[in-house]
Amino acid sequence: MKKLCFRFCIVLFITACLSLFVSCKDKVMGYSVLLWNVPEYSIPSGTKLPVYIRSNISHVYVAGIPGEDGNTKELRKIEIPLWQLTEPVKKSKINSVAEKYKEFASSYASVKLDGLPCRAEPVNTAKQVYRLRKGEVIKLLYKGKGQAPMTGGVPLEGDWFRILTHDGTQGWCFSYNLNIYETDAVGEQTGGQKVEIEEEEDNYYPSILDKPWYPDSFTSMISSGNIDISKLHSSYNFTIDTVNNKVSLNMSGIHQSWDYTGYSKTDEFQYTLNDIPIVIVYKKSSFIVVRYTDESGKPQELNLVTISEDINSIVAQEKKRRTDTYDMVVSKTGSLSSSNYGNLTLNSDGTFRWTGFKLLVPSIISAGAKNAGTCSVKYAVSSQLTAYDGVLTFKFEGTSEEVNFLFKLESDGLRLEDATDAVFNGILVTSRSSSPLILYFKK
Repeated sequence: MKKLCFRFCIVLFITACLSLFVSCKDKVMGYSVLLWNVPEYSIPSGTKLPVYIRSNISHVYVAGIPGEDGNTKELRKIEIPLWQLTEPVKKSKINSVAEKYKEFASSYASVKLDGLPCRAEPVNTAKQVYRLRKGEVIKLLYKGKGQAPMTGGVPLEGDWFRILTHDGTQGWCFSYNLNIYETDAVGEQTGGQKVEIEEEEDNYYPSILDKPWYPDSFTSMISSGNIDISKLHSSYNFTIDTVNNKVSLNMSGIHQSWDYTGYSKTDEFQYTLNDIPIVIVYKKSSFIVVRYTDESGKPQELNLVTISEDINSIVAQEKKRRTDTYDMVVSKTGSLSSSNYGNLTLNSDGTFRWTGFKLLVPSIISAGAKNAGTCSVKYAVSSQLTAYDGVLTFKFEGTSEEVNFLFKLESDGLRLEDATDAVFNGILVTSRSSSPLILYFKK
């Protein structure tokens, strides 16, 4: 009798487990909206589906779809990737979820611009979460409110859309560079703009090629006449050589070159050189910004310009100005003497001899300075200092320091003014020392 009761209990337990398994198998965990159509089953995006199981291992939902004869009472169960469905909700809430996606339920788009950014928020300065490929198909989910990107101070036409990519990434994308169209359940286009990817002629990138781009500081030097020949070098430039397939970046402290294999347009007026840590932003025909990553991994940015003048000719003219000024001083002075500051002779070969300058040591001239050295015209005076003819730079033997004097040629000799505390802007002396020492030398 006990054995019979035990067997009966076992049967009841197994029956209960089987009924529980069957009921759980058919139990709906919630309802979802299909975000991307399922062409193989002719299910259009926007369809509301019951969801039975979520598998985090396979990354799928098991959802119910109508039977082959369209019978909605006997649903077939299929696996759909998690990203393709909204998060399951109660049946009472599914209509409000579906309403959110209703307007653009059948709307898709093809990307017109390679590298088009997908952002975390509907604003052009928000973090990029994805870069779309040219020709890539995406799903439009719904519109958002945000500021339109600007070009040339004018907002672009279009709207911000919450979009979905085929790998499940969601983000915000502005529609200016999208071909928007409608599809049916099997993915065939039914309306909207015809999806044709045409190669747009790029008039900006070709204008960057095969010519040197110089630091924008060159422009200000040339326009102001403040020519620092230690910095104004024609070899300091950025070039893309399409003949030899080379990209070169040579600046003060930067000497890099790479093999050139092409580029990708990654944003409006922005180009990324393939497999090279260089990004070029086109500003105008004579101005670009080059962003690169240096050897330490630190991002750098250079403002570069084109220059119509011959840089080598400008440097040569500046060197001539310096030489001519020095030669003029030598020709009009010869041997000079001062009762307080000794005897000074400037030679035509750029050397000098100065004796008896102990009153200038060490306030102006270093204690280790010898009685000879080299003298040159290295700096110039600004237009505000018209009372002076220029600046003489002395390099004494026995010291590495340079000593600068503003000078004025007098009818009977040379007037020097200590420029130790004068203000220098590049090669220009823009203001005198507040209380300078003045030296008079007579012929």
